[in-house]
Amino acid sequence: MDIAHRTTDRQTPAEQRRRELLEAADRVVLRDGPKASMNAIAAEAGITKPILYRHFGDKGGLYRALATRHTDALLASLRASLDAPADRRRRVEATLDTYLASIEAMPQVYRFLMHPADEAHQAEQGFDVGRHSAPLLRRMGEELGQVIAERVDLGPAAEVQARIWGHGIVGMMHAAGDWWLGERPCSRADLVKSLAALLWGRLAEADDLPGGPGF
Repeated sequence: MDIAHRTTDRQTPAEQRRRELLEAADRVVLRDGPKASMNAIAAEAGITKPILYRHFGDKGGLYRALATRHTDALLASLRASLDAPADRRRRVEATLDTYLASIEAMPQVYRFLMHPADEAHQAEQGFDVGRHSAPLLRRMGEELGQVIAERVDLGPAAEVQARIWGHGIVGMMHAAGDWWLGERPCSRADLVKSLAALLWGRLAEADDLPGGPGF
């Protein structure tokens, strides 16, 4: 039996049902992007909206659950890129590419998480995207800052410096990726190389933290 089956076996019926509802919501979001509605998600799951509310509390609760689901997966992929057996420059490029590849592969999910629908759909679905997307980006910034603090010797005030770097890198990836996904002015590979070059100056100078896993 594989890990996925063992994890499922340990879930309670309520947890399994919640996972199934999130998978139904994902299917609707992949199809409709920011226009995904609670009605459509309930229909996809074969239930009524009151039952959907019962599992997630409200529309915001469903949004947060979907955001957590996708952010967890993205952060795991970013950490895997940082742990890859390669030199630092290649790992920096791989980490940037992992983020950009994820939003390119599922643009509708990205737009649902980061962009509001038009006013008519907002009135119907009630997803206050801006209120929830900012905490998502802050979480990513804190997580990346922690990774940097564990790996790079930043000298005095290292913890604060690592958080600055973490939030700065996430902000750069988000802003550049959002622009690139909308306009596609260059290839993903070219964008990765340009962003890595922008980051590289200070990263090239910093030593690995003694006893850490390296960066």
